[in-house]
Amino acid sequence: MARSSTSFRPKWKLGNTTVVRVPQTLAPAVLRYAHELDDITAPEEIREGAVAYRTAEDVEMTKPVNVASVPQRSPFRYPGGKTWLVPYIRSWLGHKQNPAGVLVEPFAGGGIVGLTSGFEGLAEHVVLVECDPNVAAVWHTILGGQAKWLADQILNFDLSRDNVTEVLGKEPMTQRERAFAVILRNRVQRGGIMAEGAGLVKTGENGRGLNSRWYPETLARRIQEIAGLRERFSFVEGDGFEIIRRYADDETAAFFVDPPYTVASKRLYSHWQVEHRTLFALLARVKGDVLMTYDNTREIAALAFEFHFETQAIAMKNTHHARMTELVIGKDLSWLREAANGRESGSRNAQATLAYLMQSR
Repeated sequence: MARSSTSFRPKWKLGNTTVVRVPQTLAPAVLRYAHELDDITAPEEIREGAVAYRTAEDVEMTKPVNVASVPQRSPFRYPGGKTWLVPYIRSWLGHKQNPAGVLVEPFAGGGIVGLTSGFEGLAEHVVLVECDPNVAAVWHTILGGQAKWLADQILNFDLSRDNVTEVLGKEPMTQRERAFAVILRNRVQRGGIMAEGAGLVKTGENGRGLNSRWYPETLARRIQEIAGLRERFSFVEGDGFEIIRRYADDETAAFFVDPPYTVASKRLYSHWQVEHRTLFALLARVKGDVLMTYDNTREIAALAFEFHFETQAIAMKNTHHARMTELVIGKDLSWLREAANGRESGSRNAQATLAYLMQSR
């Protein structure tokens, strides 16, 4: 039987197909794009790369950012990930006359802020720091010359419950094997939680089970893209406090600090113990700029007040899509106020223009 180009894969994930005539020279490009869209079946992948939310001026702080409108750079699906913060990061670093000399992310995790800063030239160099040896194995592998191996492993892995159980049930022999196991665990365990006790996805989104968050082509591409710009990044496996102290006297440094939070961290992370008061005291003394994100609690608000930081509550959604607020904390949040003022001014101008056009009809 002749094989139709629309049956290139055994099954299209997004449903029934429609025959569309296109010029023969365009057909390969159209099919490539269609297959990319077919891999994009979950909210985190929809409209990858769109920039509807370019900066904080495009966001209402009382409404959560749609993370599907922000470029997804990280290979991790991280509980507490900061993709929603990307428009604010652009405004924070972009308001400076020159890019930050170095952006230090001492609790990197999935590293979305550092990755965005490196990809978009918001900092001349990015230092990612992580103490969890499993997460560290991934960053060592990607930035240490083994990205293609990792990408190939992901592309060639036959995802089944038996194969997943086999990989996760044995001790990796090498760092790159550990990196693959970590990525796999991150993608097939509920909520991306890698702490002990987290179970495998059962039903998942749209009943896809373990496949719910497993996008091999997308993951492989992200890993290769990071590796392609690895000269912009340094990775340190170690103590975030120590790295903050190392750059404390650098006036060109900027510190993005997203520590394990005071409420849910024990449940979500393997390495969750942080002395928060010590962290605030340390960051209050650095010469460079600081931006922190924290759970919105009285304890954290009191620490910010004690060490003379400014705060602003920002709307976001958690892993379960529940609306809540987090605190953005910094030495100087004037850039955030300016963005809010610019948004309000733009809204008033748009309303005035619309009113004028309606009156002129």
